[in-house]
Formats: sequence, structure tokens, C-alpha cells
Amino acid sequence: QVQLVESGGGLVQAGGSLRLSCAASGSFFSIYVMGWYRQAPGKERGLVASITSGGRTNYGDSVKGRFTVSRDSAKNTVYLQMNSLKPEDTAVYYCNAVRDDYTAYWGQGTQVTVSS
Repeated sequence: QVQLVESGGGLVQAGGSLRLSCAASGSFFSIYVMGWYRQAPGKERGLVASITSGGRTNYGDSVKGRFTVSRDSAKNTVYLQMNSLKPEDTAVYYCNAVRDDYTAYWGQGTQVTVSS
């Protein structure tokens, strides 16, 4: 099992910044990919950003150039630096981790609200 604990969400004005963190703990050998998804009311959950153990990143189109995902593999922690936030970034952000056996795990979610 892998437990994911997220932190860093909150309320911010448009144009501001937030940094999310997600720490993984539990019984596992290694985690292949960690990342962030988000879900706004009435919408499907979608990819924000992900990063593999080798450092390869992937971003959703709407956040490219504004968000940066990074990872501390020694701490099994993934970060999401969010800059130039827009009201449309408002959503619940979920941490995701895929273990080396391709089992996926989700965090409980953290609310990000961007006011206009």
C-alpha cells in the first residue's frame, strides 16, 4: 500500500502562486511516476502534470508555461509550483502515484481556489 498526503492548497488571487506537496509513504519498492490531477465541479478529472522516476515530465495543455512539477525521489515527494494562477485553475487537486508494479494510488485531494 501507498499513502499519499497532500498539502499546500488554499485561496489565492488571480495572478498569484501556490505550491502543492505530496509525500508518499508505505510499503513499496519504488514509485514509477508521480503527478497531479484536478477536478472542477461538473468536470472530469484531468492531468495537470506528472514526472517519472527518470525526470521526464508531462503537462496538461492549459498549465504549460505556468506550472512546474518536480520530485524528490529520496523523500518520495512530488511538488507542483503553480504560478500565474487563473480562476479557471480552481479545482480539487489530487496527487497520484503509480508504483513499479503499475498499481495507482490517489491522495485525498486539496482544494485550490483562485479568485478573480
